[in-house]
Parts: sequence; C-alpha cells; structure tokens
Amino acid sequence: MQWISDHAQAINAIAGVLTLFVWVFYAQLLYNGYVRQRRARLIINRGQGKDIDSLCLISNMSAEAIFIQHIVVRIETSQEPLLLDVSDYQQSNDDGQTEYRSHQGPLSSGGYLHIGSFKELIQRVAEDHDIELDGHRPSGELTFKAIELRVIAIYGSEDQPVGARRRFILDDDGDACSITPAQLDTQRLTRRRDRRLVKQWMRNLE
Repeated sequence: MQWISDHAQAINAIAGVLTLFVWVFYAQLLYNGYVRQRRARLIINRGQGKDIDSLCLISNMSAEAIFIQHIVVRIETSQEPLLLDVSDYQQSNDDGQTEYRSHQGPLSSGGYLHIGSFKELIQRVAEDHDIELDGHRPSGELTFKAIELRVIAIYGSEDQPVGARRRFILDDDGDACSITPAQLDTQRLTRRRDRRLVKQWMRNLE
C-alpha cells in the first residue's frame, strides 16, 4: 500500500493512458461498423434454377437506394472476350410493337431487379458481335467459357462511381449448360483503388 501511495501519480497517469487507448479502440470499432453499414453493397446472383435459363438477379443490400448507371456483360471465349452494356434493351409489346426499356435508375434498399435469363444475355451479346448461335452455343470453333456481370452505380451523395462484379462458369456438357458461380460472393468495388477500375470500365463503354 505504501508503494502504491508513493507512486499514485504515475499509476494514475498510466491508467489514464490505458483508458484513452480503450476508448480509441472502441471508437475505431464503432467507426468501422458505421463505414461498413454505409458502404454500397450489391449482390449479383442467379434465380429460378442453376442452368442457362436461370434469371440473373441484382439486389441492393445497401442502407440507402443506389442508382444503376451501367450493367455490363462480359463473356470469356476461346478467343477474345465479348462485352456489351445491357442497361438498355428492346422489348415487343402485346401489339407487336418494339418498346425501348432501361434498367438504369434508382434501386431502393432491399430491392432487386432481374435483367433476363443468362441465355438471353448470351444471345444479346452474340447478336451485338454478329456471332451465330445454335441455341446458346456459338457456331464454328468458338466456345463460351464464362460470363461475368458488372454493375456500375452511384451511391448516396458520393461523386465517384462504385462497382460490383461476379463471374459464372459455363459448364456445358453438350446436352445442358449449368451456371456455376466462380466466387462465393459478389466482389464489391468501393475502395479508392477499385474505383479507378470502375472508371476504366466506363471509359471502355465510350
């Protein structure tokens, strides 16, 4: 007790420093949790099956609405990759007239949209690149190996675009084609170095 009494001032100083470190640690935890909660989060997935006819779904799991700017399909082939912005599309109405529609626009928190089946997306990319198909398979020696979905969006009041992407393997056994995710989850592109890649995607669309 005498030692504690003799060194009380030093002990109090050390205790104050340790208390400060504890508060800084908890403040950092709270800040990191806040940042994670406020960060944009998009999920790209398949729905209604696991084959080529399954739907491609895009869900917004962010805390706020997000504005979809571009949805890009990239098909890996036995030659060079094929890309197409599928944000805008044509659709025939009941009268046989062609209507122009768009997936661009705000997507509310917890909302989702489907951009068609994987087969339809493949057909749109092939048509844009003048590739003839037999079903979902290209004619000739060209083969499709994988399909990657890329989303470019604006989140909240941020000026810089954010992105998300997910790659699916096309496992074609000759009779049927299954869609297998290459990653467990959608890759979020929200950090500063990631946003440079997203900007490059946008420049490639010009």
